[in-house]
Amino acid sequence: MGVELINYGRAAIAEFLGDRIVYRGLEPYDKSLPPLEALRRAAGLAPEVLPRKNEADYARVVMHLLQACQEQDQPGGRIERLVFVGDTRLLDGTAYENLCRVSGWSGRAFICAEDGDPPATCWAAAEQNQPIMLANRWAALAQFDRECAQLGHPIGAGTAVVFDMDKTLVGARGRNARVIDQSRMQAVEQTVGDLLGKDFDPVVFRRIYDPLNQPEFHPFTTDNQDYLAYICLVLGNGLIDFADLTRRIRSDELASFEAFLDEVEARKGALPERLAALHEEIRQRVQAGDPTPFKAFRRNEYLLTRQRFGCLSAAAAMVEMLAEEILITQEARCMAHKWRREGALLFGLSDKPDEASIPDEEHRAQGWTPLHQAETHAVGEAGFEIEQVDRSILVMPQP
Repeated sequence: MGVELINYGRAAIAEFLGDRIVYRGLEPYDKSLPPLEALRRAAGLAPEVLPRKNEADYARVVMHLLQACQEQDQPGGRIERLVFVGDTRLLDGTAYENLCRVSGWSGRAFICAEDGDPPATCWAAAEQNQPIMLANRWAALAQFDRECAQLGHPIGAGTAVVFDMDKTLVGARGRNARVIDQSRMQAVEQTVGDLLGKDFDPVVFRRIYDPLNQPEFHPFTTDNQDYLAYICLVLGNGLIDFADLTRRIRSDELASFEAFLDEVEARKGALPERLAALHEEIRQRVQAGDPTPFKAFRRNEYLLTRQRFGCLSAAAAMVEMLAEEILITQEARCMAHKWRREGALLFGLSDKPDEASIPDEEHRAQGWTPLHQAETHAVGEAGFEIEQVDRSILVMPQP
């Protein structure tokens, strides 16, 4: 059963979140909020710690951010309820459960991945009796809102609503998510291709990248796209053999990405000067604990992702929009406006690296914007028109 979709015009995440968002680096884009250094202290974290989304320390940082937002909006007011909207049961569900646990707030979550089956929802049990609605239609957010109220969890004053950004607010999972993946894949190919020059073979590259991107090799790559892009670069150069590498990973002869870096370090004299310099930069960043050490790749990812926002005309066919443009999920946008009008606090989380989400100084000077301020088309099912939309907070110059 297909989903009939409507183009609701152009919008941006900033329309309803403003700058209340953090990317992977956990530095609030809204500079009126406490910086990461202060958040670390409040959460009791060491200065060098940068927790990931599925960790309890991440939830502690987000909790303090939400409390800071509440103090700005309603001095002396308290957050009593939490709502979390995301697209993956494992990662977003874990982040939600951690946030309920560390805060003590009563919670409800909505997790959606659209599919071709008849519309369906169910409430799934979670830790500490903090239920999660699982849905296969983003339009079920309206049902979620009604059932939360019926269950004594109204989404309004005293409620913090946390939205996942990637494949939830934009590039909705099951509807438009592949465009986000395509942008990242294009960035990997472009970066590796530029560095290898005439030695780059896109067919060989995919024969290396696709297998190493599978869960079998996640213990080795830690599912880190920077690591994977660098491995593909080294293999594409021929310094290390792909078949031998996979054999040694499977037999535990090569246990970690750091061990792979050590092998390259021992052989770096055979690398071209430019690749040897890049290797040294990445090795130092990994040793310093930087989770996104391949900066050239991430800069390309930002540019190619940002170019997919609003890249088509309003007259484009829906099938083309879904395949080519990163779209705002209209159902989430509509409910965000409703909840904000009813007094809820809204905040956004993105696991995309800052370097892949925010322009550098050169591109900022040219008018490029962070992804949450980028205008694009909002697409959703019928019945999700927005009333009383406040567009005054939009800051969306086009590149």
